[in-house]
Amino acid sequence: MTRRTVRIAMNGVTGRMGYHQHLVRSLLAIRAEGGLDLGDGEVLWPEPVLVGRREPALRAIAERHGLTHWTTELDAVLTDGTDHSCDIYFDAQATSARVAALERAIAAGRHVYTEKPTATDLVSALALARRADAAGIRHGVVQDKIFLPGLRKLKRLVDGGFFGEVLSVRGEFGYWVFEGDWQPAQRPSWNYRSEDGGGITIDMFPHWEYVLHELFARVTSVSAHITTHVPRRWDEHGTPYTATADDAAYAVFELADGTVAQINSSWAVRVMRDELVEFQVDGTHGSAVAGLRRCRVQHRSTTPKPVWNPDLPGTESFRDQWQEIPDNAEFENGFKAQWELFLRHVALGEPYRWDLLAGARGVQLAELGRRSSAEGRRVDVPELVL
Repeated sequence: MTRRTVRIAMNGVTGRMGYHQHLVRSLLAIRAEGGLDLGDGEVLWPEPVLVGRREPALRAIAERHGLTHWTTELDAVLTDGTDHSCDIYFDAQATSARVAALERAIAAGRHVYTEKPTATDLVSALALARRADAAGIRHGVVQDKIFLPGLRKLKRLVDGGFFGEVLSVRGEFGYWVFEGDWQPAQRPSWNYRSEDGGGITIDMFPHWEYVLHELFARVTSVSAHITTHVPRRWDEHGTPYTATADDAAYAVFELADGTVAQINSSWAVRVMRDELVEFQVDGTHGSAVAGLRRCRVQHRSTTPKPVWNPDLPGTESFRDQWQEIPDNAEFENGFKAQWELFLRHVALGEPYRWDLLAGARGVQLAELGRRSSAEGRRVDVPELVL
């Protein structure tokens, strides 16, 4: 076996997502398997270079996992010939810091892979995509939801024609994020400050764009109501602050194939469903409910005939009338699966469509969703081109 090393600058690994999903469960998991098999006797070995602002935290992570390369200087990983120079730049920082760092990486000729949203506004997101194309580098955006077991099963149903004509999609996402006074919040305080790139719309609408686009069709219009339900929160130091960013977004999306999608996103809702996110798809031939891992179906041939009678207690167990879709495969961590595809794209030039333009579509949908809410009207979503 021939081992080819690829050095990956990982900016933002001191955060929850960057550390757990991208470093530990993706790149370190690939290393634990002996590297990524490229075929023909060649293995790709990812070598993380940890980047961040907090030197003690970086050193602790490196020591914990036996890594030797870390730095607090971004330029050290973007300059050829330094001890920390990299081939790929990955960004999992707070959104407000992302554009400037990606611009520097692109200008240095590094391949880039980044969390979403790629920017907080469409102009900046499109500029990144154009610069990356002009630089001739390979670029990708994390779009993890479509790699989850539940949505992969749902995609299997779509591709197999299970639904007949798809009529509608209904999505519910969210959970109660504690305010931070009497219980610590589960999300960082910057998520609730618009000046720091926070807000559930810019966080979740990019997800909904690629989920709808990949599974059904392109979003052609949006009608949204966006609000801040909890205006006062407490930060990591117990200091109260005003939440300037939205914590709930209720939206109707029209798709190019005529499907109507309604998706509620909220950090101020208590969960009464099986998973933190669920999508119900209804079609002429059948329906499905998919979450992160599970997917259940009801075909038209087995659909019962409920009768509305509010004067009598219900006797039917509606959940029991649905059939579980089997795994039929071993599903890897969704972040790891996409990392492997991007690494093969860089190493072998294999096709990869989740690029910075795809990331810009998500930013566009969030921006137009905010406009729809502010103006109280339905807004068209034009197709993006570079």
